[in-house]
Amino acid sequence: MTNLSQAQGIPAQGLPRTSDTHAKGRGYRLALPVFILALLLAWVANRQGYYTPGSDVGYYLGMAGGIMMLTLLLYPLRKHFSFLQPLGAIRHWFKLHMLFGILGPLLIIIHSAFGIGSLNAGVAMACMLLVAGSGVIGRFIYTRIHHGLYGRRASLHEMQAELGMHTDEVRSKFHFAPAVESRLKEFGTLAQTRPTNFLTGSWQFMTLALRAKHVRHQCMRDVRKVVKAHAQKRQWDRSKLQARLAAADHKIRSYLESARHTAQFSAYERMFSLWHILHVPFVFMLVISGVVHVIAVHMY
Repeated sequence: MTNLSQAQGIPAQGLPRTSDTHAKGRGYRLALPVFILALLLAWVANRQGYYTPGSDVGYYLGMAGGIMMLTLLLYPLRKHFSFLQPLGAIRHWFKLHMLFGILGPLLIIIHSAFGIGSLNAGVAMACMLLVAGSGVIGRFIYTRIHHGLYGRRASLHEMQAELGMHTDEVRSKFHFAPAVESRLKEFGTLAQTRPTNFLTGSWQFMTLALRAKHVRHQCMRDVRKVVKAHAQKRQWDRSKLQARLAAADHKIRSYLESARHTAQFSAYERMFSLWHILHVPFVFMLVISGVVHVIAVHMY
């Protein structure tokens, strides 16, 4: 039981949350109330007759919002064409893409005075809301995978190595409980197995947390039996017994958490690929409908 006696706590693996990440999270949470406040103020201004969609203020609000939405196309162009590298780092264009993806729809909604004046305006508004909503979903998925797949899988491998499960030359720290070692390995394999179809993947994504809790319960049940028997044999006091059980539980929980996050990461990556396929056509639909709307406004 030397390995168990010397067990140290291992922090659960996952995407690291730095102070910068926390600051960005606060910024995005602040954006929603600011967005709503701006809409409320614009609604009051419109009801008081300060502007209409056809007034100078309304017109320039629409133009500014439309230009911002067109600017969204610059990010994918900068991303895929190397000759645009002198225009700046991709991360800066991505920040601009997200900023204009919020400000553009905001200005256009304010420009519309919260109404639809024509069929082409309605189509353009629907496309814009579709793109904006798609962008919000994409941002949510992106935050789950932006550290890269290699980093996430490496955390699981590091945890396996820490537990001594990577090589036959090193005995597992749960060698005293083969059933525990077997369950952990089985769960780790399940987490890294790519689902064969969408339904299987969705079911695994939704149930993996419950499976992890079940495996942890089974593992700790086996560990308690073995450790308590060893404690009686060595005449450990209660505090020492609880410390050993806590150390084992922490290792089991950390391993399962790492494996679960790995599986979730893979699922989010597949979602992001699907989202990208859908989002790009939405953007082009928006551009076409927006151009038609602008032409119609100036013609009639």
